Amino acid sequence: MHERLTHFREILRYVPRFRDRVFVIAIDGAVVEDDNFPNLLLDIALLRSLSIRVVLVHGAAHQVRRYAELIKMTPSDVDGTGITDRETLNVAISAANRVTHEILEGLSANDLRAACPNAVVAHPAGILGGVDHLFTGRVERVDTELLQTLLERDILPVVPPIGIDGAGASYRLNSDAVAVEIAKSLRAVKLVYLNTEGGVSDATGVIRQMTIQEADAFLKKSRADPPVGAKLPHTKLTHALRACKEGVERVHIIDGREQEGLLGEVFSNEGIGTLIYANEYQAIRAAQKKDVRAVYSLIQQGTQNDELVKRTRAELEKVIGDYFVFEVDRNAVACAALHVYPEQNMAELASVFVDARYENKGIGAKLIHFTEGVARARGIAKLFCLSTQAINYFIQKGGYKLGTPDDLPPARREKYDQNRRNSQVLIKTLS
Repeated sequence: MHERLTHFREILRYVPRFRDRVFVIAIDGAVVEDDNFPNLLLDIALLRSLSIRVVLVHGAAHQVRRYAELIKMTPSDVDGTGITDRETLNVAISAANRVTHEILEGLSANDLRAACPNAVVAHPAGILGGVDHLFTGRVERVDTELLQTLLERDILPVVPPIGIDGAGASYRLNSDAVAVEIAKSLRAVKLVYLNTEGGVSDATGVIRQMTIQEADAFLKKSRADPPVGAKLPHTKLTHALRACKEGVERVHIIDGREQEGLLGEVFSNEGIGTLIYANEYQAIRAAQKKDVRAVYSLIQQGTQNDELVKRTRAELEKVIGDYFVFEVDRNAVACAALHVYPEQNMAELASVFVDARYENKGIGAKLIHFTEGVARARGIAKLFCLSTQAINYFIQKGGYKLGTPDDLPPARREKYDQNRRNSQVLIKTLS
């Protein structure tokens, strides 16, 4: 029960930011047939209950393969990226219609109103590399007004990977590409890809977060020199990168078969898949009164580990202006303080702590470097810090030298003698 309450509080922190905003959720056809799909629909129902507007875009490659086997034919293309002949188009339309119907059935079972609109206007992909792609199409435009009308009336649009041109001809589309165009047209705050592979990974495992620049470099490197033991980046990373470059703030790639995976990804800092982000996802800023609760929680964690000195909430409120917080997706996950002693032209670097979930990511070093920069800008001549467990870190990586209690400003020396922690004094001269 405690974990569920904690999870619920985590969700509520995000609600004001996402209320009445649009999420575009792209679901692979294989995910629709997975045992977890009913749970996924429950998650979508929860999003709707929080006044988050949802558009579903689905694929049908899994179903195209299966239907083709049933009628003993070989499809010319299954995912809308290759050449689509007439027979394959007919199979794709039947497969997509079936997937759409299954999704509508599931949404109805969860008391959600939904509709399949003809909102994607397509045109032929044409002749590419000297080869006619026949009935493979590209998105020409999205009927944004139609989708917005449905969303404003609490009707959830379900968009298949089939487009229609102005003359009524149908074309096979790639659902990942369709999701990008819809997310752009609706100015969605999130585009979420649900697949059966999970997030993007390298040799060390799933990569949790990637900037546009990191994703671009990863794609180029992987194509030139595929890493041993790593999952090659699928087309979703390419589409995610394009979406971010063209205005979508966040794109998530996750395993749609994981129970509560959708909620775990969009309503937590760490997530379960890969996040590609366009704007500044991580930032250091001065703490404000609204941050007292978060900073106090971080300090309590440090106190339990005997890394930090105990501080009451009232004490913290008085000096919150001395603190800086490191944010991940607008949530404070680390803190540091700079307490200035103007008479001695010295300052203390204090309360450096990183949430355990974000350790070993370089966050502490970034905070220390940032705080030192603030001290330099203020003309501080010397920094000092007191440590019981990170002494080697400050010496070897921070450029600090061992000092003694006699090096402390008188006011700080008095507190040092009172708390009796016997912390090591470390000094750094600022240029």
